[in-house]
Amino acid sequence: MASPSVDFGIVGFGYAFGEDQDVEKTAGSYVSDPERVLQWGYRTFHRAADGVTATDLAAEAAQDALNRTELSVDDIDLVVLVTSEMPEYPHWDSSAALARELKIRQTQTLLLNEGCASGVTGLGIVAGVLAVQPEIETVLFTAVNRVSEYHRNRMKVNNAVHSDGAVAAVIRRGHPRNRWLSTDQFTDPDLCDWFRTDYGGAVAPVAPEGWSSLTAPAGHERVQAHFQKDPRRLREFAERAIARSVEVIEGACRRAGVSRDDVDHVIYINDSPDSIEDIARPFGVPLERTNAAISVTHGHMGAADQLVSLGQLTEQGAVASGDLVALTGISIGMRWYCTLVRV
Repeated sequence: MASPSVDFGIVGFGYAFGEDQDVEKTAGSYVSDPERVLQWGYRTFHRAADGVTATDLAAEAAQDALNRTELSVDDIDLVVLVTSEMPEYPHWDSSAALARELKIRQTQTLLLNEGCASGVTGLGIVAGVLAVQPEIETVLFTAVNRVSEYHRNRMKVNNAVHSDGAVAAVIRRGHPRNRWLSTDQFTDPDLCDWFRTDYGGAVAPVAPEGWSSLTAPAGHERVQAHFQKDPRRLREFAERAIARSVEVIEGACRRAGVSRDDVDHVIYINDSPDSIEDIARPFGVPLERTNAAISVTHGHMGAADQLVSLGQLTEQGAVASGDLVALTGISIGMRWYCTLVRV
């Protein structure tokens, strides 16, 4: 195995989740066809209480991680915040806001937003920062998803129930556990419009009168329109999407100097168990060595998905020392991505 260009690992995790909601009981308030949502297999999701912001969730998870690792804010050399939803305010740096909440002063901060990808691809960016700034020893890396229900219907974006949660990972140079090995990614830019939010940005800052995320067309309708509702073309793309997921994991393996046969666990976005199984099967990884069980209880927490699963599986003892874990997924862009971690 090739040595990683930068040696760092995850010391510990912290979490913050919105209030638990039953999918079966609440789906009817979001969509007119709740049976379609129930077919995805989710049982519960998290909805933050009104007034609880993404920064609030991120700060709670970050403080939890500091408490669990018995570190103080004075130990942190870099604060990284990863977001995957609408920002709380335009022209505003929420990584600075997170540092303020934690009372971390005069410390470098970094804000990342590649949709659902940043919680995984961001680890590769941290590797780059550590490579050029040898003075940085400890990084507080926090990923948060807080759905803005004004802008998006959490059950109509795609075939997932979107959920509110945050995870924080304390990263330390030279730490021997949960070591970063490599990150690989690529984008199909022709599909970059699929899951965009049409209103609230510079092009269309105000939604038309009468518009509501509850009644607006679902995200999957844009996908169907792209393929002109041709089942054959949709099926071909689904097969191609799986093949690209395999390709990006293989790319990460080549970067790390390991074989695809060495992958012990696949942690995908919090998708349906069937979708997760489709990604794990080509690597001979059974469903019990994925995040399928965690996915249906948490819902899709955007950029927080994979690190929540890695943290909880580690704490449950479901991953063993030396195991090779592929953190992988598909995000807006459309972006395929993977980071390999050696437990």
